[in-house]
Amino acid sequence: MTPTHETVSTRSGDARISWYPAAHPNLILAASHGAGGGIEARDLQALATTLPAHGVTVALVEQPWRVAGKKLAPAPKTLDAAWHDLWPALTGPGLPVIAGGRSAGARVACRTAAGLGAAAVLALSFPLHPPGRPEKSRADELLGAGLPTLVVQGGNDPFGKPAEFPDSTRYELVEVPYGDHGFAVPKRAPVGQDEALATITDAVLTWTRSLA
Repeated sequence: MTPTHETVSTRSGDARISWYPAAHPNLILAASHGAGGGIEARDLQALATTLPAHGVTVALVEQPWRVAGKKLAPAPKTLDAAWHDLWPALTGPGLPVIAGGRSAGARVACRTAAGLGAAAVLALSFPLHPPGRPEKSRADELLGAGLPTLVVQGGNDPFGKPAEFPDSTRYELVEVPYGDHGFAVPKRAPVGQDEALATITDAVLTWTRSLA
């Protein structure tokens, strides 16, 4: 599917939305990238090519720093401010919008979703803590989202393995076996990359249906 692109002005510069429309949508999933990559991430692309056939329009959002070609993400408050500024473009079609993202983008979604009136939160590879620093937990951001929340986490994610997440009814968690922070699986793993991506898309599809 070839997306359509929309440029949206924010106080931090221009953001870009790549729209993957469903023929008969009932939801919009707006998802942004992490601090180390863009919307070409395997999980974001898998969702963009799979969900529209099931009534979910996907909007992949590039933050202004990525559009400008910068290599380092700005401070969290700057990311949040840009997300606030571009949100009206995501709600323009008049459908419920799921705020989502991977890694740093998941943190933005968790911090801002309730205040923006999002329907739910999708957190892909939520960075529960910096690698090797479990004492620097960001669980409060996840637990504070205040909306139906799905976390999809790699089984070998150095930013937080599934077993490290707090036991809570405030979110659902689906593990991608053997997956790292980018959901890559080792060649020696008993599951392949296609299976790992199918775990992600199947989990998100099941969850979105439960929101209807």
